[in-house]
Order: sequence, then C-alpha cells, then structure tokens
Amino acid sequence: MSFWIINLLTALCSFAVAGVSGIWLVPFLHKIKFGQPIKVKDGPQWHAKKQGTPTMGGFMFIISSILTSIAGYWIYRSSSGLDVTAKETHNAFYRLLSCIIFSACFGLIGFIDDYTKVARKNNDGLTAMQKIILQFIFSSGFLFALYKFGDGSTALDLGFWVSPDLGIFYYILMIPVIIYLTNAVNLTDGVDGLCGSVTFVAMLVFTVCCAKLDEREISCFTMALAGGCLGFLLWNFNPAKCFMGDTGSMFLGASVTGVSLMLHKHLLMVLVAMVYILEALSVVIQVSYFKYTKKKTGEGKRIFKMTPIHHHFEMSGFSEYKIVITFSLAGIIFGVLGILSLTVF
Repeated sequence: MSFWIINLLTALCSFAVAGVSGIWLVPFLHKIKFGQPIKVKDGPQWHAKKQGTPTMGGFMFIISSILTSIAGYWIYRSSSGLDVTAKETHNAFYRLLSCIIFSACFGLIGFIDDYTKVARKNNDGLTAMQKIILQFIFSSGFLFALYKFGDGSTALDLGFWVSPDLGIFYYILMIPVIIYLTNAVNLTDGVDGLCGSVTFVAMLVFTVCCAKLDEREISCFTMALAGGCLGFLLWNFNPAKCFMGDTGSMFLGASVTGVSLMLHKHLLMVLVAMVYILEALSVVIQVSYFKYTKKKTGEGKRIFKMTPIHHHFEMSGFSEYKIVITFSLAGIIFGVLGILSLTVF
C-alpha cells in the first residue's frame, strides 16, 4: 500500500472518529455542566453570549489522532517491508511515540486547567507559574527522548545557515521555544474554528515536508491530527457547539512544536508556526507599548484594539468566518514558503 494512500486512510479514519465522537461527547459535556466561563476582558463584549458552551472538546481530536496515527504507522510498517530488526526502525517508532506522549502530557496540563476553571466557575485555572513548571518538565523529557532515540544534533538549521553544534545550549534554547510556541497556539484559540483550521493547514504542510525529508513515519501523526482537526471543526465552526478548551489547544501546541523538532528544521518551524507566533507577539507588543507609554506619559496607550490580534480584526468588523479564512490563508502562504525553504536551501 502506498505512502499517500495510508496517509489518506489515516486522515479519513481520524476525521470519522473525531466527528462521530462529538455526537456523544457534546451532550455529555452539557449533562455534566462543563461549560466555558467567559470573561468580557478576554474578548469582545459579544463573546459573553458564548458563556456555558461545552469545553474540553479537544478530546475529539486527541483520541482520534492518537489511535489512528499508531494504527497508520503499523500499517505503513507492515506494508513497506521495513526491517523490523533494524535499530533505525525502532528509533523511528519511539520518536513518533515520544511526540504523541509529549502532546498528551501538554493536553493533560490543559485538562487540569480546564477542570479547575469549571470547578471554580470562573476563567482562572492554573497559575502561570504552575503551567510553566509543568511545561518545563515535559519539554525537557521530550528533548531527552529525541536525543535518546537518534536525534543527537544540537545545531540550529535555518536553511541558509546551519550553526555549529551548540551542545547543552541547544536544549537550553529549545525549552523556552517550546513553551512560547505551545502557549502561542493556545492564544490562537479565541475565535470559533480558528485554532483548528490553522492547525489543520499546518499539519498538511508538515505532511508534505515529511515526504520531502523522508520522515514518513512522522506523517502518520500529522495526517491523523489533520483529519482529527477537521472532524472537530464540524462542532467548532461558528456558532460553536463545543470549544476545544486548553485541553485541546495545549495538545495542538505540543504537536506543532513536537513535529517541528523531530524534523529538525528550525526555519521550517518558524514559517509553519508564523500565524501562532504573530498572535503571541501581538500580545507582547501591546503589553510592552502600554507599559512604556504609561511610564512616559502617565497614560497607557494601545497599538491594537484588542489582543491577541484576531480580536483586533474582530473589533474592526471582521466576522469570525472571515478571520478563520484570512488566518488560514496566511498559514497556507507561510507553509508554502516553508516547503520551498526545503527545496531552495
């Protein structure tokens, strides 16, 4: 069975599992009253009407992507004639499994955060320090797993320039990169369908890159997650019947960074994740400028109407559908640049 047929079947199965699971999960979340608390300060005032929409819907694509990616890998492994006794074959599976576990661990952080919010009936979950400590632990474990299972390179690969080996400093640098990107993906989940759509695009781009780099085992996960996101979007497009919650967005954030690091192409990582990066950067710019102007003039000023930047577009008159389409198109453009970077450099 060909590589692309296996990937397509993996994505279709994941889509079906995620989409069908919502038939059971959404009513269940309603029944146990796991509704999303909404703070007006976290978004435009009209988002208040979304109060009580079921959260933790990310379980749809978490379950579907884990199950179907492992199944897809074993189908690929059995049909491709891989030498099952070879160390490289085992390492490829363990690297894939490490990425899945890493993503699940971040999903667990999100679940604890979501559950705390629901239990307290407000939008205050884990503290920032609690999240960072847990993220630091799981990020360190994932980087160790990559090293253990064959990725011993500590050079930054920017395509046009490859750094000398950085040794331990590579891992010291990558941990804050992982934490920044995963939280950037989390920030992108503020408009119905946005995070799922942008991540769907990112995973399709990664699948093409996996083929170009001959990292076909990894593509079992990227296509499974692409299909899972699409199945979840059946329930999350505006007006959303269910939110992914931090459970889902943290899982997606870890998946994006995990796949990027397994491919070990850092320019590709930046380009594919550019939409997420700009979302988080808009918050940094807004807060920094506000504090600077308040210190200088006594009155804080803002560059954007609201951040993350998707709220700026929303308050400028963009519908949620238009924001999703615009940001997804931006993701496609940056993704194509990422694919071209593998060819040019």
